[in-house]
Amino acid sequence: MSSFYDNLTQWVELQKKVREWFESVNKMAESGDRLELILYTRIAFQHMIRTLKAFDNWLQDPFVISNMPKEELKHVWDTVFKILLELIDLDIEHTSKFKDHIYALEKQGKLNPLLYEFLGASLRKRRSEQEELSLSM
Repeated sequence: MSSFYDNLTQWVELQKKVREWFESVNKMAESGDRLELILYTRIAFQHMIRTLKAFDNWLQDPFVISNMPKEELKHVWDTVFKILLELIDLDIEHTSKFKDHIYALEKQGKLNPLLYEFLGASLRKRRSEQEELSLSM
């Protein structure tokens, strides 16, 4: 049983160190360029995915779920629910803003040509239709 306690202690200590590291990264991110912000965000996502997977495994462990008090499970649920809503809101906001930004760049003829390859023929077709419409007016 002591190795179980040791593992829990090690996990907590690791998470504390990771938290400290991300706090220092956040200070660097304030003056970071676009690439740094992308890298920091991806590292954060990878850590969140790892932590979520560990939490999910934790909640599948019969020993844990049979001994975890309901109050603690309720606290976890309440916190997870807040994080979930915040993540969904971030996704909606970010995706909407990016769509509007790309559309504005397209209208100005400033869209990165590589995106045409990525987005495919539908974007080129829509732009062509828009040009035809504006010529006919």
